[in-house]
Amino acid sequence: MIPSGFPPKDEMARLAARMLIEVGAVHFNTAEPFTLASGLPSPTYIDCRRLIGFPRIRAVLMDHLAATVMREAGFEAFDNVAGGETAGIPFAALMAERLALPMSYVRKKPKGYGRNARIEGVMREGDRVLLVEDLATDGGSKLSFVEAIRETGATCGHAAVIFFYGIFPEALPALKAKGIELHFLCTWWDVVDEARRSGAFDSATLEGVEAFLRDPRTWQKARSG
Repeated sequence: MIPSGFPPKDEMARLAARMLIEVGAVHFNTAEPFTLASGLPSPTYIDCRRLIGFPRIRAVLMDHLAATVMREAGFEAFDNVAGGETAGIPFAALMAERLALPMSYVRKKPKGYGRNARIEGVMREGDRVLLVEDLATDGGSKLSFVEAIRETGATCGHAAVIFFYGIFPEALPALKAKGIELHFLCTWWDVVDEARRSGAFDSATLEGVEAFLRDPRTWQKARSG
């Protein structure tokens, strides 16, 4: 069903943060930091994949993300919704339903047999494609997916995610330089605000997390081997 309600952006951010905390997707540990895919330490970790196990929450989040995209990009701005392998695929399917559009997905690399394709589904030359993923950190992983979409002759100038880190100042300018606008529901700062409001984490933990969020590169450098 195509969403027809458009709550204020700050209210959607607060609710998205609340839902991420409620499903146990948010993890903070300042004493024993997590190791990210980059190999760097972080006192924060988010697991958006958990959202697909909560039907009511995923429905509201997808309604809000679809409303965000329509408000910021346009109501008739897209011909296709593409999910990035693997976490973006279920959210792209849900978004395609809400936007009443065909859905495809983009592999991280060619599968190595058969058609050796990176694009699965139907994507036509000239299609205006919305890339959907679960989250974005510094935006780098989105560029490979966008390039694969553009190689088909389709266009891709927009990406949508539930969660954007919002702590790396180079992220949005780097995407913009490649002709990509990022749409998102909430950031780490929204999550920390909601965590403090709800009492989900103790104040000492939140203070430690905020120290990381204010200067993540320095924090990581000081704790990297």
